[in-house]
Amino acid sequence: MDVLMLSRDEVSALLDVDRLISALADGFVSLSAGEVSAPPRIAAHSASGLLAVMPGFVPAAGLTVKLVSVFAGNHDVGLPSHQALIAVFSADNGSAVALMDGTAITAVRTACASALAVRELSRPDASVLAILGAGVQGWSHLDAVSRVRPFESIRIASRTVAHAEALAARDPRCVVVESFEDAVDGADVVCCCTDASSPVLRRSWLGAGAHVSSVGTSPQGPELDAVTIEEGAVFVESRVACSPFPSGSHELALRPPESVVELGEVLAGTHPGRVSSDQLTVWKSMGHAVEDAVAARLVLDAAQAAGVGRTVSL
Repeated sequence: MDVLMLSRDEVSALLDVDRLISALADGFVSLSAGEVSAPPRIAAHSASGLLAVMPGFVPAAGLTVKLVSVFAGNHDVGLPSHQALIAVFSADNGSAVALMDGTAITAVRTACASALAVRELSRPDASVLAILGAGVQGWSHLDAVSRVRPFESIRIASRTVAHAEALAARDPRCVVVESFEDAVDGADVVCCCTDASSPVLRRSWLGAGAHVSSVGTSPQGPELDAVTIEEGAVFVESRVACSPFPSGSHELALRPPESVVELGEVLAGTHPGRVSSDQLTVWKSMGHAVEDAVAARLVLDAAQAAGVGRTVSL
């Protein structure tokens, strides 16, 4: 069995952000239409972190499985908190086709899904973006989300000022803001990109018509406060998000699935999405296998076209 191996640098070079945003839209529509096979995420826990398994079949992308570890303490030793591998299999005969780095894919596909939600759910005149957190997801969100709205001002806030300054240096529209509250005040779009185990955002900080994106998935607790969830129109990849962690989110674990809307329904036109200019919309992302399958397919196709990677016989 010959398997194509792709490194993190190769994956990063091959993954086109704009194409991924477009491809994710199709993937989410397929998911909400019931065309995707993806069981809820499961995880094994060690004393220091967890290892989650995310298999999925997407008709347009194929059959994949991602193994992703989440070890919050890795930041202290210079490693990413999220590390992953993605294996691609033939949907026809089950043979392994490729094994690629999933760490870069996880970072980019998460931000691209947020960008897609911003495109569909934020006000068209949104001009001020706030990014809370300047780690991997802060960097990815700055790149992806700024592609879908012509923001005039971008505020960066982080618990580590040096991290915020490094991220802000990437874009002349960025300014470093001292506190999360100051960053959120008056922002049209707020991207929460932290590994916090307690809320980093309060409903009282948000203005009318704001859109909030939350991608934090700490095993210990929620990134958003309960009032933001209660008063906002909540959108998700899948209603499985309304289940206990690790398959679902802390914020939504006690909510009935019918109280949230899948982004694929908005993209397919079966749900209106935002219904007024002063409505609070919330994108609560838990990540989904459809995102990994779609991204892996783009990477694999690009690698095969360019002759990138090494083939290993197993």
